[in-house]
Parts: sequence; C-alpha cells; structure tokens
Amino acid sequence: MTARILVVDDIPANVRLLEVRLLAEYFEVLTATNGPDAIETCENGKVDVVLLDVMMPDMDGFEVCRRLKSDPATSHIPIVMITALDQVSDRVRGLDAGADDFLTKPVNDLQLMTRVKSLVRLKTLTDELRLRASTTRNIGIEELLSRNFAAEDTMPKVLLIDERQSSFERIQKMLRGSADLDIATDPHAGFFQAAETPYECVMISTAFSDFDPLRLCSQLRSLDRTRFLPIILLAEQGEEGRLVRGLELGINDYLMRPIDQQELTARLRTQIRRKRYNDQLRASVTQTIEMAVTDGLTGLHNRRYLDSHLQTLFDRAVARRRPLSVMITDLDRFKAINDAHGHDGGDDVLREFARRLRKNVRGIDLACRFGGEEFVVVMPDTDGVVAERVAERIRAEIAQLPFAVGSEGETIEVTVSVGVSSVLKGVDTVAGLMKRADLALYEAKSGGRNRVVAKAA
Repeated sequence: MTARILVVDDIPANVRLLEVRLLAEYFEVLTATNGPDAIETCENGKVDVVLLDVMMPDMDGFEVCRRLKSDPATSHIPIVMITALDQVSDRVRGLDAGADDFLTKPVNDLQLMTRVKSLVRLKTLTDELRLRASTTRNIGIEELLSRNFAAEDTMPKVLLIDERQSSFERIQKMLRGSADLDIATDPHAGFFQAAETPYECVMISTAFSDFDPLRLCSQLRSLDRTRFLPIILLAEQGEEGRLVRGLELGINDYLMRPIDQQELTARLRTQIRRKRYNDQLRASVTQTIEMAVTDGLTGLHNRRYLDSHLQTLFDRAVARRRPLSVMITDLDRFKAINDAHGHDGGDDVLREFARRLRKNVRGIDLACRFGGEEFVVVMPDTDGVVAERVAERIRAEIAQLPFAVGSEGETIEVTVSVGVSSVLKGVDTVAGLMKRADLALYEAKSGGRNRVVAKAA
C-alpha cells in the first residue's frame, strides 16, 4: 500500500522521526513546519493522510484541522492529530475540530502504521466516490461537499454488541440523547441485526466470554450490506495486539476502557459524519448514472441507453435463435400541439404518452424516448405478428382517450403512428432492423397517420 502522507510539526527532529518510519513502509512523505504551509500543501497537492502536531506556534493543530475540515476541497482528507499530552480533553477537542484520529507521543510504531493504513484505505474509497461524483457539479455536488453532516439534526441509529450488562447499561446512559442505541448481547444475533437494520455505526466489545470479536468484525466486512458500516471496538487495557489486528481487518476506530463519555460521543460523531458524507457521494454517483441513461421529462430510458443495449439484446436473440421486434412511434402533428398549447402543454402530452406506453409493454421490454416526440420499444422474445398487435393496442389507446394539457385540465385529441420490424432469419443487423422500422413509420405517416405499419423485410 502506497500513499502520500503529510507530516506537520514545527520541530525538525519530530518530522524526521516520522518521515523515517513512513519511508520504511514505502509511503511518500511530504513535510510542513507550520499551519499555513500545511493548508497550502493540502490545497495544492494530492495528500492522502495528514499527521498533524497539536502544539505549534501562531496556528496550532486544532485550528489547522478546523480550517482543512471546513473547506470542501480538503474536508475529505483524513487527519491524525499527534500530541505529547495524553489528556481526554485534548482528544475530544481534536475530534470536535474534525480530526479522524488521535495519537500520543511517543508514537507507537504499530499503532501509527495500522492507523495510517486504515485511513489510506478509507481515503482511497472516498477519492473514488469523489471522482465519480465530480461530473455532477451541475446538479449541486459543490453544495453537497460543503455540507456539515455532523450538524444534522437526525439522530444516528447505532448498534452496540456487548454481553456484559454493566457495560452496555453504562454506554447506554452515556449516549442517551445523542444516539438511538440498540443492544445485542449475543454476537451471532448482533451480526444478523447489523445486516438487516440500516445502522450508521456498530460498536463491538472485545470482552466476550467465548467468542472472538475480530471474527465478528471480519464477517461484517465480508458482507456487502455492512462492508462500509463503521465499526468501533471497545477494548480493554493491554489489548493493543488485538486492536492492531482489528485495524488491519478494517475496523474504523477503537476506545480503551474505562470509556470517557465525551470521547465516546466525539469518536462516534466522527464516524457517522464520514459515513453520511460517503453515503451522499454514493447517492450522487447513483443519481448521475440514472440521469445519464434516463430521459428527464418522461422517466423512460434515453437514446444513449438504447444505443448501448440494443446491440446486446439483438446479439442475444440471434445467438439463441429467438425472435426480437422493434417499434418506433411518433406523435402525429406534435408541432401543432406545441404551437397551440406551448411547450408546457407539449411536455404534458409527452409525459402522458410515456405513461401509457409503459403501461402497455412488459417489464422485459426496453422503452426509450428516441428524441423529440419519437419513442422506441425493443421487445425480446416477440415475433412480428405479436409486436404488430401490441403496437395496434397502443395506437388505439392513444387515439381513444384524450390528453389533458395545462393547469386547467383542457383535453385534446392525440394520435400516434407506429412502425414495426423484426429480426430476420439469416443475416441481419441492428442498423437494418432499425432502418426497416423507420421506413415502416414513414409509410404510416405518409399513409394518413394514426396507423401501424409492419415491415417484414
């Protein structure tokens, strides 16, 4: 695993010490000796993790962290704050500033490397999501990236898996008012509960009498539904080896007992904030994909989707020697509808036509808006006779029921012309199939409109 790590410390000896440790693990290391330089480096370069000293002159680590996390361009970069003071108040202050983790000097090598590798994996995931979402700037991605998810009012739903009653009751009391907490005392039941419920974080105690908690962590990481669910281990003093192994398995954070309430709530808040951030990015990516292949007005697939999938359906039909038919529909005199009722009225007609079209075709049929007032339906496992019958049913329904346009509900008569073609036995192509359907449509239009014409060849 390689990544670019920024080490920020005003003492050169401290910088050199961390640099040597990181270089030994084949990380690329950048350095900065003050806050402004660190911020500039993050803004201008590809930084995967920041190791940030707390005690620096002029601008301390807390302020640097706060500024990096408040900027949408750098807020996704994981920050590990490093201090010589092992005080809970310092850790809470750092986490409140947006830090992802906290290490105390002298830094333990194993903890340092496992923390850095864990955060690099997280950063890689976030970078991939941001890259995919970067094409969605026109639908508000900048607003999305600048949102402060920690400040959202929705209470997070959290699962605690802990068999000791005294322990889970104490944590339950600590999180009252800040999390909707469910308790599972059996690790096997807890696994299924985590898989079936949309939790935003799961906390797992290491103190089971006859069960390995890392086994549960591994199972959660291997399941698609919980692969990205934040996991916090609640460990006992002296379990450093187990924690290191847990971080290698992909847990996100840990707390050592006795647990401090402020640190618990701060670390939980950090994990939930990051999860919500990545969930929003995934949702943005999904929305982008849907927008790329969906016609925004009618909700049907668009021509881009048709172009990429028609060949696949055609090849499958030919390989399996199964029939496949295509119909192209065109709304008659649509320009006159736009001229008389405006583009809003024309949009009303297109939306209603798409609704009726969708109602009259099967789920396996591919219905697309081809452009303007033209629509295409690809019908797998359908021969020409059946396709012509379906086309006639659609044509009749369009002609029989008037279309409502405008806010006042005025109705108008609408008709449609349809051309149908089917895959020919022997040598045929997608281009030939579409051309025959288009010629059939032209014949239907020139022959008086409001009719279906099927081309066998």
